[in-house]
Amino acid sequence: MGGRPPVRGGTQPPQSQESTSSASDIDTFLSKVAAAPRQQGGRGRLVFALDATMSRQPTWDQACHLQAEMFQEAGKIAGLDIKLVYFRGFGECRASRWFTKANELAAAMSKIDCRGGRTQIGKVLTAGLNEAKKDKVHALVYVGDCMEEHVDDLCHKAGELGLLGVPVFLFQEGHDPVAEQAFREIARLTNGAFCRFDAGSARQLGDLLKAVAVYASGGRDALAALEKSGGQGARLLIRQMK
Repeated sequence: MGGRPPVRGGTQPPQSQESTSSASDIDTFLSKVAAAPRQQGGRGRLVFALDATMSRQPTWDQACHLQAEMFQEAGKIAGLDIKLVYFRGFGECRASRWFTKANELAAAMSKIDCRGGRTQIGKVLTAGLNEAKKDKVHALVYVGDCMEEHVDDLCHKAGELGLLGVPVFLFQEGHDPVAEQAFREIARLTNGAFCRFDAGSARQLGDLLKAVAVYASGGRDALAALEKSGGQGARLLIRQMK
């Protein structure tokens, strides 16, 4: 990845104390999900955005598996439509059509190879805004590891998403402090949540992703059903909502 611009406004990025989210970070994430707007009846709509630059290949492969689980769990309730947004290479950022079946999205993702380039998170947020202006979007999930853009520009777009009631849930691989500061602020502005992960905690965050998808589709009752079927993420989320 290229060099990162300084964080505007003179604020120094916080230094991460550990490489993965602490228990309190997970609790905070869960409580934010519980407070976020959600679908009441009908199908949920979720924008699933990924950094597909070269360093993301392992996470991209994992995401191909996780999205199928998201579809499966949400489909037991009211269903979930997912739009894939990804960026890679030199200025390339693409948005798919809305997928209603896991195998269709998986097939589309399998054709995409990761390529070196700088982050384009601003385009991801713009894609979410464009969809939210057409019809309700219940959540935007973003998975990435760094941020190489002007944070003020990203926060402006995040504020617009917040006004439209679209919570952004950001999953950061690793502990880049500049990215963490930006991701936390985007989450705050949209009433979403931030969580950090690495290979050791990816399974737990996969469970949380399923919980987010189910909550977007059917609310608290849907989470209760997922918990009864053994969903670890749902169990943690329900505990936070009591």
